[in-house]
Amino acid sequence: MLARFNSTGGSDPIFNSVDGTNCGPAASSSLSDLQAASSELLTKGLIRVQLPVPAGAQFSVTSVSNPYGCNSTTSLSLYRRILPSTNLAFLSTVMWDGRESAGAANLQSALLNQASNATVQHAQAAAAPSSDVLLQIYNFEIALYSAQSSDTAAGSLSAAGATGGAGSLSQQGFVAGGNDPFAPATLPQGIPPAPAFTLFQAWETVTTSDPTSLAQASIGRGEKIFNTLQFPITLVGGLNDTTDARGNVRTTVTGTCGTCHNTPNAGGNSTNRLFNTGTATPNARSADLPVITLTNTRTGAVLTTTDPGLGLTTGLWSDVGKFKVPTLRNLAAHAPYFHNGNAATVNAVVNFYNNRFNLNLTPQQQTDLANFLNAL
Repeated sequence: MLARFNSTGGSDPIFNSVDGTNCGPAASSSLSDLQAASSELLTKGLIRVQLPVPAGAQFSVTSVSNPYGCNSTTSLSLYRRILPSTNLAFLSTVMWDGRESAGAANLQSALLNQASNATVQHAQAAAAPSSDVLLQIYNFEIALYSAQSSDTAAGSLSAAGATGGAGSLSQQGFVAGGNDPFAPATLPQGIPPAPAFTLFQAWETVTTSDPTSLAQASIGRGEKIFNTLQFPITLVGGLNDTTDARGNVRTTVTGTCGTCHNTPNAGGNSTNRLFNTGTATPNARSADLPVITLTNTRTGAVLTTTDPGLGLTTGLWSDVGKFKVPTLRNLAAHAPYFHNGNAATVNAVVNFYNNRFNLNLTPQQQTDLANFLNAL
């Protein structure tokens, strides 16, 4: 992104003030001012999205403290990572906040909505594309697959019985709602019926000690940790505050990483569930993001967030701070992470969840898990 900025002097359309700047036009046309105006896009790949509070929402916006000056309480400026345009065939939710999936009958309808709205809003076209053009866009993007094909230490990720890479991924089946950890027949609930990933099972038993084999074994161990390490999941909006198929509130769920990332060999969520794991909570890492204060219009409760997430799609207080579960393939190429780019590396992601859920991972386990994620 910085290379594009430098080569065009900040004039590329992606840096337009409609969404490529932190808050409206730059102070002047000097290169330094243009760069400062687009700092979120240049440093974290964040696009600015302006969204209103839905009519009849269960909350009002009391105040906004935006470091760039976009302090409107009626049209919120939010900063979100650009999601990959590949591996869309595995999606159950389109957009971080699910707004393009709301009311859509299926994935195709949601992606058609996205293509139409993005053309008008982000590309600022005078009119939406025709239905024929939208269908061509859909047919093109739904056929795109990307995945890590090799690792510097482990070599080819489809060697020695492994099935990494985009070729195998393009043959992976997907059923919406498949591998649901909370399906009625699942015992115990929270553990996916099948392992979320089976790409590197052949590497779990590698015993030779040459450098390539050691790297493969680490990736295999990381996959096993992802699939099998059980831990108590608590205080996750969208999971612990909802009723399961048996009529019980899941205050505590014993699960694995695959409880949320359950789409087989893709790592998204197959059931269109969005979760609040705290990634939008204001903290030292989010000092460059707005602090938005919301008040529950029914109870008077107050909370602060950097992004209301799904709450701005549904208007529900319980949905504030919830975001989609992104797919995990080709993860190494998509830093930084989370919807707001607040995790700079895969290691930072592992550390966040290690602390968030008290996983008590050893340094070696953290390394193995990061190596696995970087091999996807």
